[in-house]
Amino acid sequence: MSFPILSLLILTPLIGALTLSLSNSSQLKNRTIFLSGLWISSGEFLLSLLLPIFYDRSKNGYQFKEFHTWFDKFDINYYLGVDGVSIPLILLTTFLVPICLLCSWNSIQHRVKEFVVYFLLLESFIIGVFVSIDIVIFYVFFEAVLIPMFLIIGIWGGDNRLYAAFKFFLYTLAGSVLMLLAIIYVISITGTGNIEIISEYVFDNQIQLILFLCFFASFAVKVPMFPFHTWLPDAHVQAPTSGSVILAGVLLKLGAYGFMRLSIPFFEYASVYFQPLIFTLSCIAIVYTSIVALRQMDIKKMIAYSSVAHMGFVTIGIFTLTQDGMNGAYFQMISHGIVSAALFLIVGVVYERHHTRMIADYSGVSNVMPKYSFFFMIFMLSSVGLPGTSGFVGEFLVIISTISINVYLTIFTAVGVILGASYMLLLYKNINFGDIKSEIKNLTDLSRIELFYFSLLAILTILLGVYPKILFQMIDQSINIGILS
Repeated sequence: MSFPILSLLILTPLIGALTLSLSNSSQLKNRTIFLSGLWISSGEFLLSLLLPIFYDRSKNGYQFKEFHTWFDKFDINYYLGVDGVSIPLILLTTFLVPICLLCSWNSIQHRVKEFVVYFLLLESFIIGVFVSIDIVIFYVFFEAVLIPMFLIIGIWGGDNRLYAAFKFFLYTLAGSVLMLLAIIYVISITGTGNIEIISEYVFDNQIQLILFLCFFASFAVKVPMFPFHTWLPDAHVQAPTSGSVILAGVLLKLGAYGFMRLSIPFFEYASVYFQPLIFTLSCIAIVYTSIVALRQMDIKKMIAYSSVAHMGFVTIGIFTLTQDGMNGAYFQMISHGIVSAALFLIVGVVYERHHTRMIADYSGVSNVMPKYSFFFMIFMLSSVGLPGTSGFVGEFLVIISTISINVYLTIFTAVGVILGASYMLLLYKNINFGDIKSEIKNLTDLSRIELFYFSLLAILTILLGVYPKILFQMIDQSINIGILS
Protein backbone atom coordinates (compact mmCIF):
# COMPACT_ATOMS: atom_id res chain seq x y z
CA MET A 1 0.00 0.00 0.00
CA SER A 2 1.79 3.15 -1.24
CA PHE A 3 -0.75 5.56 0.23
CA PRO A 4 0.85 7.43 3.23
CA ILE A 5 -1.81 6.28 5.66
CA LEU A 6 0.38 6.56 8.76
CA SER A 7 1.25 10.19 8.13
CA LEU A 8 -2.41 10.85 7.45
CA LEU A 9 -3.33 9.23 10.80
CA ILE A 10 -0.94 11.62 12.54
CA LEU A 11 -1.92 14.69 10.52
CA THR A 12 -5.73 14.34 10.46
CA PRO A 13 -6.33 15.15 14.17
CA LEU A 14 -3.36 17.58 14.12
CA ILE A 15 -4.77 19.60 11.22
CA GLY A 16 -8.23 19.39 12.78
CA ALA A 17 -6.83 20.78 16.04
CA LEU A 18 -5.02 23.62 14.26
CA THR A 19 -8.12 24.49 12.22
CA LEU A 20 -10.32 24.62 15.32
CA SER A 21 -7.74 26.65 17.24
CA LEU A 22 -7.67 29.29 14.49
CA SER A 23 -11.46 29.53 14.30
CA ASN A 24 -13.40 32.31 15.99
CA SER A 25 -14.80 30.58 19.05
CA SER A 26 -17.18 33.45 19.80
CA GLN A 27 -19.08 32.59 16.61
CA LEU A 28 -19.15 28.85 17.28
CA LYS A 29 -21.53 27.19 19.72
CA ASN A 30 -20.24 24.49 22.05
CA ARG A 31 -22.39 21.96 20.21
CA THR A 32 -20.76 22.88 16.89
CA ILE A 33 -17.26 22.57 18.35
CA PHE A 34 -17.99 19.14 19.83
CA LEU A 35 -19.56 18.00 16.57
CA SER A 36 -16.46 19.12 14.67
CA GLY A 37 -14.24 17.18 17.05
CA LEU A 38 -16.49 14.13 16.76
CA TRP A 39 -16.44 14.26 12.95
CA ILE A 40 -12.64 14.53 12.90
CA SER A 41 -12.06 11.78 15.48
CA SER A 42 -14.68 9.48 13.92
CA GLY A 43 -13.06 9.97 10.51
CA GLU A 44 -9.74 9.12 12.14
CA PHE A 45 -11.24 5.88 13.49
CA LEU A 46 -12.58 4.90 10.06
CA LEU A 47 -9.20 5.67 8.52
CA SER A 48 -7.44 3.50 11.11
CA LEU A 49 -9.65 0.55 10.12
CA LEU A 50 -7.72 0.39 6.85
CA LEU A 51 -4.69 -0.87 8.78
CA PRO A 52 -6.08 -4.30 9.82
CA ILE A 53 -7.91 -4.60 6.48
CA PHE A 54 -4.76 -4.22 4.36
CA TYR A 55 -2.24 -5.62 6.86
CA ASP A 56 -0.64 -8.81 5.51
CA ARG A 57 -0.40 -11.26 8.42
CA SER A 58 1.75 -13.64 6.38
CA LYS A 59 4.64 -11.16 6.25
CA ASN A 60 7.13 -10.38 8.99
CA GLY A 61 8.26 -6.97 10.12
CA TYR A 62 6.82 -3.51 9.68
CA GLN A 63 4.34 -2.62 6.95
CA PHE A 64 2.93 0.63 5.47
CA LYS A 65 6.44 2.08 5.80
CA GLU A 66 7.15 5.77 5.17
CA PHE A 67 10.68 7.15 5.05
CA HIS A 68 11.97 10.72 4.78
CA THR A 69 15.44 11.92 5.74
CA TRP A 70 15.55 14.26 8.74
CA PHE A 71 19.13 14.45 10.12
CA ASP A 72 21.28 12.61 7.62
CA LYS A 73 24.49 13.02 9.64
CA PHE A 74 23.13 10.98 12.56
CA ASP A 75 20.85 8.76 10.44
CA ILE A 76 17.76 10.16 12.19
CA ASN A 77 14.75 10.00 9.90
CA TYR A 78 11.03 10.41 9.69
CA TYR A 79 10.55 6.66 9.58
CA LEU A 80 7.11 5.18 10.19
CA GLY A 81 5.67 1.68 10.09
CA VAL A 82 3.34 -0.67 11.94
CA ASP A 83 3.15 -4.34 12.78
CA GLY A 84 0.73 -6.58 14.63
CA VAL A 85 1.72 -5.05 17.97
CA SER A 86 1.11 -1.45 16.89
CA ILE A 87 -2.19 -1.77 15.04
CA PRO A 88 -4.52 -2.85 17.91
CA LEU A 89 -3.20 0.00 20.07
CA ILE A 90 -3.82 2.49 17.27
CA LEU A 91 -7.37 1.15 16.90
CA LEU A 92 -7.88 1.41 20.67
CA THR A 93 -6.76 5.06 20.57
CA THR A 94 -8.94 6.08 17.64
CA PHE A 95 -11.89 4.21 19.17
CA LEU A 96 -11.67 5.85 22.59
CA VAL A 97 -11.13 9.48 21.54
CA PRO A 98 -14.65 9.94 20.03
CA ILE A 99 -16.08 8.32 23.17
CA CYS A 100 -14.12 10.80 25.30
CA LEU A 101 -15.68 13.66 23.38
CA LEU A 102 -19.16 12.12 23.59
CA CYS A 103 -18.99 11.69 27.36
CA SER A 104 -17.90 15.33 27.71
CA TRP A 105 -20.85 16.65 25.71
CA ASN A 106 -22.70 17.94 28.78
CA SER A 107 -19.98 18.01 31.44
CA ILE A 108 -17.53 20.39 29.70
CA GLN A 109 -19.10 23.84 29.43
CA HIS A 110 -16.17 26.26 29.51
CA ARG A 111 -13.25 26.62 27.09
CA VAL A 112 -14.79 23.93 24.91
CA LYS A 113 -12.72 24.76 21.85
CA GLU A 114 -9.46 24.32 23.77
CA PHE A 115 -10.74 21.06 25.25
CA VAL A 116 -11.45 19.53 21.83
CA VAL A 117 -8.18 20.88 20.40
CA TYR A 118 -6.13 19.30 23.20
CA PHE A 119 -7.84 15.94 22.74
CA LEU A 120 -7.14 15.95 19.01
CA LEU A 121 -3.50 16.87 19.66
CA LEU A 122 -3.28 14.07 22.21
CA GLU A 123 -4.65 11.60 19.68
CA SER A 124 -2.12 12.70 17.08
CA PHE A 125 0.85 12.35 19.46
CA ILE A 126 -0.24 8.95 20.80
CA ILE A 127 -0.56 7.54 17.30
CA GLY A 128 2.87 9.01 16.54
CA VAL A 129 4.33 6.87 19.33
CA PHE A 130 2.80 3.68 17.94
CA VAL A 131 3.92 4.22 14.32
CA SER A 132 7.50 5.43 14.90
CA ILE A 133 10.38 3.23 13.79
CA ASP A 134 13.01 5.88 14.53
CA ILE A 135 13.91 6.17 18.20
CA VAL A 136 14.17 9.98 18.13
CA ILE A 137 10.76 10.36 16.49
CA PHE A 138 9.44 7.90 19.07
CA TYR A 139 10.85 10.03 21.87
CA VAL A 140 9.45 13.28 20.43
CA PHE A 141 5.92 11.88 20.30
CA PHE A 142 6.35 10.05 23.61
CA GLU A 143 7.14 13.32 25.38
CA ALA A 144 4.68 15.45 23.42
CA VAL A 145 1.83 13.37 24.89
CA LEU A 146 2.55 14.98 28.28
CA ILE A 147 1.59 18.49 27.17
CA PRO A 148 -2.12 18.09 26.21
CA MET A 149 -2.70 15.62 29.05
CA PHE A 150 -1.19 18.08 31.53
CA LEU A 151 -3.50 20.81 30.24
CA ILE A 152 -6.60 18.59 30.28
CA ILE A 153 -6.04 17.73 33.95
CA GLY A 154 -4.89 21.22 34.92
CA ILE A 155 -7.75 23.17 33.30
CA TRP A 156 -10.80 20.90 33.50
CA GLY A 157 -9.90 18.83 36.56
CA GLY A 158 -11.17 18.97 40.14
CA ASP A 159 -10.37 21.32 43.00
CA ASN A 160 -6.83 20.00 43.44
CA ARG A 161 -6.15 19.77 39.70
CA LEU A 162 -2.95 21.81 39.58
CA TYR A 163 -1.24 19.60 42.16
CA ALA A 164 -2.26 16.46 40.25
CA ALA A 165 -1.26 17.92 36.87
CA PHE A 166 2.20 19.00 38.02
CA LYS A 167 2.78 15.70 39.83
CA PHE A 168 1.87 13.80 36.67
CA PHE A 169 4.11 16.02 34.55
CA LEU A 170 7.14 15.97 36.84
CA TYR A 171 7.06 12.22 37.48
CA THR A 172 6.89 11.36 33.80
CA LEU A 173 9.37 14.04 32.73
CA ALA A 174 11.98 12.97 35.29
CA GLY A 175 12.06 9.44 33.94
CA SER A 176 12.12 10.63 30.35
CA VAL A 177 15.25 12.74 30.85
CA LEU A 178 17.20 9.59 31.66
CA MET A 179 15.80 7.89 28.57
CA LEU A 180 16.88 10.84 26.42
CA LEU A 181 20.45 10.52 27.68
CA ALA A 182 20.34 6.79 26.90
CA ILE A 183 18.98 7.47 23.40
CA ILE A 184 21.82 9.92 22.69
CA TYR A 185 24.35 7.28 23.78
CA VAL A 186 22.66 4.55 21.72
CA ILE A 187 22.76 6.71 18.58
CA SER A 188 26.41 7.64 19.20
CA ILE A 189 27.36 3.93 19.46
CA THR A 190 25.19 2.49 16.68
CA GLY A 191 25.32 5.50 14.35
CA THR A 192 21.58 5.36 13.70
CA GLY A 193 18.17 6.05 15.20
CA ASN A 194 16.58 3.19 13.24
CA ILE A 195 14.86 0.87 15.73
CA GLU A 196 15.18 -2.12 13.36
CA ILE A 197 18.98 -1.70 13.12
CA ILE A 198 19.47 -0.96 16.82
CA SER A 199 17.54 -4.16 17.66
CA GLU A 200 20.22 -6.14 15.80
CA TYR A 201 23.12 -4.40 17.55
CA VAL A 202 24.71 -6.26 20.48
CA PHE A 203 25.64 -3.90 23.31
CA ASP A 204 28.23 -4.75 25.97
CA ASN A 205 26.54 -6.49 28.91
CA GLN A 206 27.53 -3.86 31.48
CA ILE A 207 26.43 -1.05 29.17
CA GLN A 208 23.14 -2.85 28.66
CA LEU A 209 22.42 -2.78 32.38
CA ILE A 210 22.85 1.00 32.57
CA LEU A 211 20.90 1.71 29.38
CA PHE A 212 18.10 -0.62 30.41
CA LEU A 213 17.69 1.22 33.72
CA CYS A 214 17.54 4.57 31.90
CA PHE A 215 14.75 3.31 29.64
CA PHE A 216 13.14 1.60 32.61
CA ALA A 217 12.95 4.89 34.52
CA SER A 218 10.72 6.34 31.81
CA PHE A 219 8.58 3.33 30.97
CA ALA A 220 8.04 2.24 34.59
CA VAL A 221 6.60 5.65 35.46
CA LYS A 222 4.25 5.52 32.49
CA VAL A 223 2.90 2.01 33.28
CA PRO A 224 3.03 2.89 36.27
CA MET A 225 4.98 0.32 38.26
CA PHE A 226 5.43 0.28 42.01
CA PRO A 227 6.87 2.51 43.56
CA PHE A 228 6.43 5.05 40.74
CA HIS A 229 2.63 4.79 40.78
CA THR A 230 1.68 7.49 43.28
CA TRP A 231 0.94 10.11 40.60
CA LEU A 232 -1.81 7.98 39.04
CA PRO A 233 -4.52 8.03 41.77
CA ASP A 234 -4.15 11.81 42.09
CA ALA A 235 -4.29 12.30 38.33
CA HIS A 236 -7.39 10.11 37.97
CA VAL A 237 -9.27 11.68 40.87
CA GLN A 238 -8.67 15.23 39.64
CA ALA A 239 -9.00 14.60 35.88
CA PRO A 240 -12.35 15.03 34.13
CA THR A 241 -14.05 11.78 33.15
CA SER A 242 -12.73 11.95 29.59
CA GLY A 243 -9.20 12.55 30.91
CA SER A 244 -9.42 9.45 33.11
CA VAL A 245 -10.75 7.42 30.18
CA ILE A 246 -7.88 8.25 27.84
CA LEU A 247 -5.31 8.06 30.66
CA ALA A 248 -6.37 4.57 31.74
CA GLY A 249 -7.36 3.41 28.28
CA VAL A 250 -4.26 4.34 26.30
CA LEU A 251 -1.61 6.42 28.10
CA LEU A 252 -0.76 3.69 30.62
CA LYS A 253 -0.04 1.40 27.67
CA LEU A 254 2.77 3.61 26.38
CA GLY A 255 5.16 2.33 29.04
CA ALA A 256 4.33 -1.33 28.41
CA TYR A 257 4.63 -0.73 24.66
CA GLY A 258 8.04 0.84 25.24
CA PHE A 259 9.20 -2.26 27.12
CA MET A 260 8.05 -4.49 24.27
CA ARG A 261 9.23 -2.30 21.41
CA LEU A 262 12.55 -0.98 22.76
CA SER A 263 13.79 -2.39 26.09
CA ILE A 264 13.59 -6.11 25.37
CA PRO A 265 14.76 -6.07 21.71
CA PHE A 266 17.61 -3.66 22.49
CA PHE A 267 18.84 -5.10 25.78
CA GLU A 268 18.25 -8.86 25.86
CA TYR A 269 20.88 -9.58 28.50
CA ALA A 270 19.65 -6.80 30.78
CA SER A 271 16.03 -7.91 30.34
CA VAL A 272 16.95 -11.33 31.73
CA TYR A 273 19.22 -9.86 34.42
CA PHE A 274 16.53 -7.53 35.79
CA GLN A 275 13.75 -10.09 35.47
CA PRO A 276 13.65 -10.88 39.23
CA LEU A 277 13.49 -7.17 40.11
CA ILE A 278 10.60 -6.52 37.74
CA PHE A 279 8.73 -9.60 38.96
CA THR A 280 9.16 -8.42 42.55
CA LEU A 281 7.96 -4.88 41.85
CA SER A 282 5.03 -6.22 39.82
CA CYS A 283 3.94 -8.63 42.56
CA ILE A 284 4.10 -5.85 45.13
CA ALA A 285 2.04 -3.68 42.82
CA ILE A 286 -0.60 -6.38 42.36
CA VAL A 287 -0.99 -7.27 46.04
CA TYR A 288 -0.29 -3.93 47.72
CA THR A 289 -2.43 -1.73 45.45
CA SER A 290 -5.25 -4.29 45.58
CA ILE A 291 -5.25 -4.07 49.38
CA VAL A 292 -5.14 -0.27 49.17
CA ALA A 293 -8.05 -0.36 46.70
CA LEU A 294 -10.10 -2.33 49.23
CA ARG A 295 -9.77 0.56 51.69
CA GLN A 296 -10.75 3.38 49.33
CA MET A 297 -13.86 5.47 49.88
CA ASP A 298 -13.60 7.30 46.53
CA ILE A 299 -14.81 5.27 43.53
CA LYS A 300 -12.32 6.85 41.12
CA LYS A 301 -9.40 6.27 43.44
CA MET A 302 -10.38 2.61 43.85
CA ILE A 303 -10.44 2.08 40.09
CA ALA A 304 -7.14 3.97 39.76
CA TYR A 305 -5.44 1.59 42.20
CA SER A 306 -7.01 -1.34 40.39
CA SER A 307 -5.34 -0.08 37.19
CA VAL A 308 -1.93 -0.27 38.88
CA ALA A 309 -2.70 -3.85 39.95
CA HIS A 310 -3.87 -4.89 36.48
CA MET A 311 -0.84 -3.33 34.81
CA GLY A 312 1.27 -5.43 37.20
CA PHE A 313 -0.01 -8.48 35.31
CA VAL A 314 1.13 -6.81 32.09
CA THR A 315 4.72 -6.25 33.24
CA ILE A 316 4.94 -9.79 34.62
CA GLY A 317 3.71 -11.22 31.33
CA ILE A 318 6.12 -9.11 29.27
CA PHE A 319 9.17 -10.07 31.28
CA THR A 320 8.45 -13.78 31.33
CA LEU A 321 10.01 -13.40 27.87
CA THR A 322 7.79 -16.22 26.61
CA GLN A 323 5.24 -16.26 23.82
CA ASP A 324 2.33 -17.07 26.13
CA GLY A 325 3.39 -14.47 28.67
CA MET A 326 3.72 -11.70 26.13
CA ASN A 327 0.50 -12.68 24.38
CA GLY A 328 -1.27 -12.58 27.73
CA ALA A 329 0.33 -9.26 28.67
CA TYR A 330 -0.64 -7.67 25.38
CA PHE A 331 -4.18 -9.04 25.59
CA GLN A 332 -4.40 -7.65 29.11
CA MET A 333 -3.27 -4.25 27.80
CA ILE A 334 -6.08 -4.12 25.25
CA SER A 335 -8.66 -5.55 27.65
CA HIS A 336 -7.68 -3.14 30.40
CA GLY A 337 -7.82 -0.28 27.91
CA ILE A 338 -11.45 -1.10 27.16
CA VAL A 339 -12.65 -2.15 30.62
CA SER A 340 -10.90 0.53 32.69
CA ALA A 341 -12.11 3.19 30.26
CA ALA A 342 -15.64 1.84 30.69
CA LEU A 343 -15.35 1.81 34.49
CA PHE A 344 -14.28 5.45 34.58
CA LEU A 345 -17.22 6.25 32.33
CA ILE A 346 -19.42 4.36 34.81
CA VAL A 347 -18.14 6.64 37.57
CA GLY A 348 -18.65 9.71 35.41
CA VAL A 349 -22.31 8.88 34.76
CA VAL A 350 -23.31 8.88 38.44
CA TYR A 351 -20.98 11.77 39.29
CA GLU A 352 -22.70 14.00 36.74
CA ARG A 353 -26.06 13.14 38.29
CA HIS A 354 -25.18 13.04 41.99
CA HIS A 355 -21.97 15.16 42.14
CA THR A 356 -20.12 12.88 44.50
CA ARG A 357 -17.62 10.06 44.09
CA MET A 358 -17.90 8.72 47.64
CA ILE A 359 -19.07 5.09 47.78
CA ALA A 360 -20.98 5.78 51.00
CA ASP A 361 -23.21 8.28 49.16
CA TYR A 362 -24.63 5.56 46.92
CA SER A 363 -26.98 2.66 47.63
CA GLY A 364 -29.69 0.86 45.68
CA VAL A 365 -28.79 2.47 42.35
CA SER A 366 -29.95 -0.64 40.43
CA ASN A 367 -33.54 0.11 41.46
CA VAL A 368 -33.62 3.44 39.61
CA MET A 369 -30.91 2.86 36.98
CA PRO A 370 -31.26 -0.78 35.82
CA LYS A 371 -29.54 -0.20 32.45
CA TYR A 372 -26.63 1.46 34.19
CA SER A 373 -26.31 -1.44 36.66
CA PHE A 374 -26.39 -3.97 33.81
CA PHE A 375 -23.43 -2.41 32.02
CA PHE A 376 -21.64 -1.85 35.31
CA MET A 377 -21.99 -5.60 35.96
CA ILE A 378 -20.45 -6.52 32.58
CA PHE A 379 -17.39 -4.34 33.08
CA MET A 380 -17.02 -5.32 36.72
CA LEU A 381 -17.08 -9.02 35.83
CA SER A 382 -14.50 -8.46 33.11
CA SER A 383 -12.30 -6.59 35.58
CA VAL A 384 -12.36 -9.56 37.98
CA GLY A 385 -11.52 -11.94 35.14
CA LEU A 386 -14.76 -13.87 34.61
CA PRO A 387 -14.46 -16.46 31.80
CA GLY A 388 -16.24 -15.25 28.69
CA THR A 389 -15.01 -11.70 29.16
CA SER A 390 -11.84 -10.06 27.87
CA GLY A 391 -10.38 -9.76 31.38
CA PHE A 392 -10.08 -13.53 31.77
CA VAL A 393 -7.92 -14.31 28.74
CA GLY A 394 -4.95 -12.06 29.49
CA GLU A 395 -4.75 -12.85 33.21
CA PHE A 396 -5.10 -16.58 32.55
CA LEU A 397 -2.24 -16.62 30.03
CA VAL A 398 0.00 -14.55 32.30
CA ILE A 399 -0.61 -16.87 35.26
CA ILE A 400 0.01 -19.95 33.08
CA SER A 401 3.26 -18.45 31.79
CA THR A 402 4.58 -17.92 35.34
CA ILE A 403 4.25 -21.59 36.34
CA SER A 404 7.42 -22.61 34.51
CA ILE A 405 9.37 -19.67 35.98
CA ASN A 406 8.57 -19.53 39.69
CA VAL A 407 5.76 -21.05 41.73
CA TYR A 408 5.77 -18.11 44.15
CA LEU A 409 5.23 -15.76 41.22
CA THR A 410 2.20 -17.81 40.25
CA ILE A 411 0.83 -17.65 43.80
CA PHE A 412 1.17 -13.86 43.98
CA THR A 413 -0.57 -13.35 40.65
CA ALA A 414 -3.37 -15.72 41.70
CA VAL A 415 -3.77 -13.85 44.99
CA GLY A 416 -4.00 -10.64 42.97
CA VAL A 417 -6.92 -12.06 41.02
CA ILE A 418 -8.73 -12.94 44.26
CA LEU A 419 -8.11 -9.50 45.76
CA GLY A 420 -9.25 -7.85 42.53
CA ALA A 421 -12.51 -9.78 42.67
CA SER A 422 -12.96 -8.76 46.31
CA TYR A 423 -12.83 -5.00 45.87
CA MET A 424 -14.73 -4.90 42.57
CA LEU A 425 -17.58 -7.10 43.84
CA LEU A 426 -17.72 -5.05 47.03
CA LEU A 427 -17.86 -1.82 45.02
CA TYR A 428 -20.68 -3.15 42.83
CA LYS A 429 -22.65 -4.37 45.85
CA ASN A 430 -22.34 -1.11 47.78
CA ILE A 431 -23.42 1.06 44.88
CA ASN A 432 -26.15 -1.00 43.26
CA PHE A 433 -27.79 -2.89 46.12
CA GLY A 434 -29.22 -2.04 49.52
CA ASP A 435 -31.80 0.49 50.62
CA ILE A 436 -32.45 3.35 48.19
CA LYS A 437 -31.22 6.64 49.59
CA SER A 438 -33.53 9.60 49.11
CA GLU A 439 -30.99 11.39 46.91
CA ILE A 440 -30.72 8.35 44.65
CA LYS A 441 -34.45 8.16 43.86
CA ASN A 442 -34.23 11.11 41.50
CA LEU A 443 -31.38 9.77 39.38
CA THR A 444 -32.15 9.16 35.71
CA ASP A 445 -31.00 6.09 33.81
CA LEU A 446 -28.60 6.12 30.87
CA SER A 447 -29.23 8.55 28.02
CA ARG A 448 -29.13 7.46 24.38
CA ILE A 449 -25.58 8.69 23.95
CA GLU A 450 -24.47 6.83 27.07
CA LEU A 451 -26.29 3.68 25.96
CA PHE A 452 -24.51 3.94 22.61
CA TYR A 453 -20.94 4.03 23.86
CA PHE A 454 -21.52 1.60 26.73
CA SER A 455 -23.00 -0.87 24.23
CA LEU A 456 -19.93 -0.58 22.00
CA LEU A 457 -17.59 -1.16 24.92
CA ALA A 458 -19.65 -4.09 26.23
CA ILE A 459 -19.70 -5.74 22.79
CA LEU A 460 -15.92 -5.48 22.55
CA THR A 461 -15.49 -6.83 26.08
CA ILE A 462 -17.54 -9.94 25.34
CA LEU A 463 -16.25 -10.39 21.78
CA LEU A 464 -12.62 -10.50 22.95
CA GLY A 465 -13.64 -12.84 25.77
CA VAL A 466 -15.38 -15.43 23.59
CA TYR A 467 -13.25 -15.01 20.46
CA PRO A 468 -9.72 -13.94 21.53
CA LYS A 469 -8.33 -15.27 18.26
CA ILE A 470 -9.36 -12.01 16.60
CA LEU A 471 -6.50 -10.34 18.50
CA PHE A 472 -4.05 -13.24 18.71
CA GLN A 473 -3.95 -13.73 14.96
CA MET A 474 -2.84 -10.11 14.68
CA ILE A 475 -0.13 -10.08 17.35
CA ASP A 476 1.23 -13.66 17.46
CA GLN A 477 3.80 -13.43 14.71
CA SER A 478 4.91 -9.89 15.53
CA ILE A 479 5.64 -10.84 19.13
CA ASN A 480 7.35 -14.10 18.21
CA ILE A 481 9.58 -12.68 15.48
CA GLY A 482 9.77 -8.96 16.17
CA ILE A 483 10.27 -9.01 19.95
CA LEU A 484 11.35 -12.46 21.11
CA SER A 485 13.62 -13.35 18.19
